[in-house]
Amino acid sequence: MKKIRIMALASLMAVALGSPSCTKDFEEMNTDPNRSIAATPEALLAPALHRLVANNLDRALRVSNELMQVHVTTINSREFHRYNIRPSESDFMWRNWYLQLTNIRDMYKSASATQQPGYKTYMGISLILDAWVSSLITDMFGDVPYSESNKGKEGIIQPKFDKQQDIYRDLFLKLEEANTLLTENTNLPSTATSLDPLYGGSALAWRKFGNSLYLRLLLRVSGKPETNAAAKIKEIAETNKAKYPIMETNEESAVLRFTPTPPLTSEFFNYREFDFNGDKGYTEFFINNLNAWSDPRRDKWATLSGGNFIGMVSGYEPGQVPDRQSYPKKELMNEPLLGNILNYPEVQFILAEAALKGYISGSPKTYYDKGVESAITFWGLVVPTDHLTKEEVKWNETETFDQKMETIHLQKYYTLFFTDFQSWYEFRRTGHPVLPKGPGLLNNGEMPSRFRYPISVQALNTANYDAAVASMGGPDDINTKVWWDQ
Repeated sequence: MKKIRIMALASLMAVALGSPSCTKDFEEMNTDPNRSIAATPEALLAPALHRLVANNLDRALRVSNELMQVHVTTINSREFHRYNIRPSESDFMWRNWYLQLTNIRDMYKSASATQQPGYKTYMGISLILDAWVSSLITDMFGDVPYSESNKGKEGIIQPKFDKQQDIYRDLFLKLEEANTLLTENTNLPSTATSLDPLYGGSALAWRKFGNSLYLRLLLRVSGKPETNAAAKIKEIAETNKAKYPIMETNEESAVLRFTPTPPLTSEFFNYREFDFNGDKGYTEFFINNLNAWSDPRRDKWATLSGGNFIGMVSGYEPGQVPDRQSYPKKELMNEPLLGNILNYPEVQFILAEAALKGYISGSPKTYYDKGVESAITFWGLVVPTDHLTKEEVKWNETETFDQKMETIHLQKYYTLFFTDFQSWYEFRRTGHPVLPKGPGLLNNGEMPSRFRYPISVQALNTANYDAAVASMGGPDDINTKVWWDQ
């Protein structure tokens, strides 16, 4: 029956497209002379942002939170926590990221074609969002369509795959251009500020977001000497700070703050409570650290179990589902701060690692302490008076380099709570925080290094797909490392 319906639809399309009487002067007849033929940038910004953050939240709940032992499912057949990722899983994010990338690039084209006030600001915003989304795609898969992607209107329906190092090089160029465009500090016109749900039209706030994103991506590739990333990090964070302003407060964090009414509602707004937390429990790793720190975020995020905060084993053996204990509070379903893209505490932990590695001067402890405190106040909570001196939290100068990296990234892990796939990307880059290994892990107990390319891409862009797999060293599986991870 399915084949019959597809054949019938194809026949109807063939009739419609092949009949002169149906298509003659169609474009002219259906063009409104009083309307723009392209969407305006202000019309594209909020919907694209909302869809991106919503889709990222969807997959954070489903996939990355389980890979990174935030929570674990009680559904025995879903095995992300066992490091089993089915090939079909790739399609959702690939399709949705590329769809919104079209809207983001259309925003740039539309803004560059007008001389209205704020048009350069829209161009800068577009470049920042382009760099953000493109980095999500390439960090997930490795070599991906980039220079020829999103050009279906130009007839390119089988785009080539660009090497990840080439993609990153261009992302940095885009962020440089964005910083230059936003230097004019032209805020969006008052009629458009309500259409910018992230920063209300502030050019400076967007500029700080762009340069903070620049630091995130530079650090990600800093292990590759050919990128000269360390020198650029130093320029942004130290030697040329006036040219590259970055986030300085929690209020400047890039967070799409959800509202209790449409259209800017959380991805989980229409979920049943069971769909959000009914089959999930926080892991022992996630809860035990919060317990050791007496961290106030614990009360914000987790339910009590028998009067205590208790986690469950991740990576359990098939058929041996442990009892669920503490689980995500239902209030998180509409929590505005789950719309996090990149926040100020993350920037402080980026700088702490940069200082530890000698990329910038200053004490890693200074940045680390700011990161720990701001990660708590970000959630509207009060930092306990002795928090930074607790044995499990304090910065210890006598520790080894690897121990200090663990200290930074364990705190950073909680700062990235529900932030798309960032904690997984960072784990792949650094190996931190060190996660316990459950008895039922698959894939030889090794954390997956990437997602496979979508099955549809393999079928519809075969030649370029084959070339990309060969270029990355193959095979197309979850253990083939991306360029910055090699």
